[in-house]
Amino acid sequence: MAGKAEPRRSEGRAADQMRHVKLTRQVMKNADGSCLAEFGDTRVLCAATVEEGVPRWRKGSGAGWVTAEYAMLPASTNRRTPREYKGRKGRSMEIERLVGRSLRSVCDLNALGELTVTVDCDVIQADGGTRTASITGAWVALHDALMALVQKDQLPRLPLRGQVAAVSMGIVRGQALLDLDYQEDSHAQVDLNLVGTADGGIVEVQGTGEQAPFTREQLDQLLNMGQEGIQKLVALQQKVTNFRS
Repeated sequence: MAGKAEPRRSEGRAADQMRHVKLTRQVMKNADGSCLAEFGDTRVLCAATVEEGVPRWRKGSGAGWVTAEYAMLPASTNRRTPREYKGRKGRSMEIERLVGRSLRSVCDLNALGELTVTVDCDVIQADGGTRTASITGAWVALHDALMALVQKDQLPRLPLRGQVAAVSMGIVRGQALLDLDYQEDSHAQVDLNLVGTADGGIVEVQGTGEQAPFTREQLDQLLNMGQEGIQKLVALQQKVTNFRS
């Protein structure tokens, strides 16, 4: 809002500036594709595994499947997070389904054949935006796993139609901000996550008025800010993978 001082941000960022983002490929020896996604102090290890076969309901279709699992390691937060031995927590299930939907939105499952790719997203350090870092890093891991199949002549072409990435936005003390860290997210009046593609398409929007309703004008402002962030993320994905759709 006009007249209000901008909140002081990590890394001395401007309101529309993302944290330092780094995507490091091939960080796991045994994974078919892997990526360490770093959004500021948030770090997510993404590992893609390719397996023969598909879920029972998909057998005989000739089409493949891409899915994801998500978990926070015990020491990823300032208080130990218990391991999920006896079943998935609601938040973890919600996030892993989001990651799976996001990846499938840019994957040609018919061209994949009856193979299943599972991308495991493990948060090793959490400082806000773990789901958005997971999606952005998971695409890189998926790309590398599928490219390995092409290089082994197990697939005639890369079954990816494009790129997908994600970023958070919010309103904190009346100011629209891009890519919230934990302190900003915990004080946000409005909290939004955007999943988008390299060509400007929107895969999913998750938004909540945490403290009060927000206006259509504020929503448009946040989405515009988010789409600019998505373009920076897909440019980084392209840089590290040399992908061209």
